[in-house]
Amino acid sequence: MNDAQKLNGVEQNDDLGNGASSDLSIESNDSSNSYEPLTAVYEHLRHSSDSKELHEFAVKELPDRSDQAGFSRATALLEAVAGNSNTPEEDRVRLATVMPFPNILVKLSQDESSNVRLAVAKNENAKNWLVGRLTKDSCAEVRDAALCNPRTSWKMRLEGAQTNGVSAKTLDYLASLGASEESNDSPVLSAMVRRAVALNPGVSQPTLIALSKDKDSDVSLAASKVLNKS
Repeated sequence: MNDAQKLNGVEQNDDLGNGASSDLSIESNDSSNSYEPLTAVYEHLRHSSDSKELHEFAVKELPDRSDQAGFSRATALLEAVAGNSNTPEEDRVRLATVMPFPNILVKLSQDESSNVRLAVAKNENAKNWLVGRLTKDSCAEVRDAALCNPRTSWKMRLEGAQTNGVSAKTLDYLASLGASEESNDSPVLSAMVRRAVALNPGVSQPTLIALSKDKDSDVSLAASKVLNKS
């Protein structure tokens, strides 16, 4: 993958259909009648106001992956549970923290609770395009968490480093990308991010001083100019 692809965070969304979007349209090998019950249960859970029932589905252990039909059915139903605001918030937060399935995380990333969206933003199993959306969230804490997620694309990191209002702690993290000699980060893209951090009004003085000694001349020059003006 070249730097242009890395900057844009190219990633295939090939496993988005791990839930209802594909599973509801697949009739398992059991019988042609399996489609209707799954759809009916999905719709019931999606609109249910019974928090106890939703909680039980949320904490229920998933079938083994070897049981393909059962596993697909369970993840499809979890999508409905995750998208229902009547599911207890602690259950939605837990799902947002531990789930690796894009269809479920997409639902949770749109949750009205910033605590749930924050958990998605921190989830390192989330796809980079989904984490990228959360870097634009209405909640500053969610945005910062998404920017610090290792899955975030370089494009979103660069935009974050250029944005006013990003916390000093998050800017510290962005300034660390590619800074060490042992780093496997793209030298070009990480330097672009560090330079943007140096020019951000919210950068802390210690970080700015460190950037003035950066191994990349563009970064060190930008940081030095800011220091000389202060």
